[in-house]
Amino acid sequence: MEIRKYGVTRAGEETSIITLKNNRGMTAELTDMGASLVSLLVPDKDGKPVDVVLGYPSSEVYEHNPNCFGATIGRNGNRIANGHFTINGKEYQMVKNPLNGHNLHSQPDTFYTRKWGFTTETGPDAECVTFTLFSPDKDQGFPGNMDIEVTYTLTQDNELMIDYYGFSDADTVMNMTNHSYFNLNGEGSGDILGHKVVLYSDYITETDKDLIPTGKLLDVTGTPFDFREGKTIGQDIEADNEALHFGHGYDHNFVINGGKRQEDAQLIGKCTGDKSGIVMEIYTDLPGVQMYTSNGMEFPGGKNGHAYHNHAAVCFETQFAPNAINLPEFESPILKANHEATTLTVYRFLTE
Repeated sequence: MEIRKYGVTRAGEETSIITLKNNRGMTAELTDMGASLVSLLVPDKDGKPVDVVLGYPSSEVYEHNPNCFGATIGRNGNRIANGHFTINGKEYQMVKNPLNGHNLHSQPDTFYTRKWGFTTETGPDAECVTFTLFSPDKDQGFPGNMDIEVTYTLTQDNELMIDYYGFSDADTVMNMTNHSYFNLNGEGSGDILGHKVVLYSDYITETDKDLIPTGKLLDVTGTPFDFREGKTIGQDIEADNEALHFGHGYDHNFVINGGKRQEDAQLIGKCTGDKSGIVMEIYTDLPGVQMYTSNGMEFPGGKNGHAYHNHAAVCFETQFAPNAINLPEFESPILKANHEATTLTVYRFLTE
């Protein structure tokens, strides 16, 4: 493990890069600015290390992170309709996005633009870093003083494990996720339309034009959203389908078969780079995953001098359903007062 200075925040605080390594050629770089994943080197089918996540060239860009590259999202990931919700009969109002009047990723005062504390640990089978953050009552509009930990662990089995922990003194929302953008052929290598995806999901959540779920589910059978047997992302991404038009591509919550939170992380799908042969398996104990294909992306300032264009990467954001706090049809993301909550997501890498 290596810890080095990364940069300095606008407030004059020094930021760090923490590098985790295993004995099989895999390396993860993380920063305490946003508890974000900066790079992830994975051996391809020829044993060559490939950086499979998009990112920025400096810590200063992570401080405002316009694309959520590698970001830890909380307290709530994804959308809340009108930025409004009710807990125990009390109404709460978040900041509304001026474009559509909703809230996305608990913006604008996000966890991924804050400096976190951290500790590290090295063992014979893994290296890990635990990022810590205190979120005070009414932070982002949510009730409760909340202690948060996010632990990234790199194992000898080429797993990047992400453990989320929360404790609050009042009932609140805890729906945290990671927003890494994956290109398994290598960041900056082009689009991901040739990547093959398998998702064990019979349904997606129906949304309106603003991608706010209605509370209903849509059967994926016979639609562009059927990835149960596996297909390339590009096969149906331009199909004439209302839900695809709303998202300008894939930007939808896939309901994991079973539809409920699991006791243990289960395999929910996988993604394969068509050129690298890198396979990423996705495990989680959460009931859904948002697959987002970086629709319309045009970002010239990526790391290593790379420009990122439309469909430059794919995100797999494990989660409770978007807007679940307002929809009793979906499993609740409420963390009860004076109780601990944990969730786990694992990205495991191999080649074929």
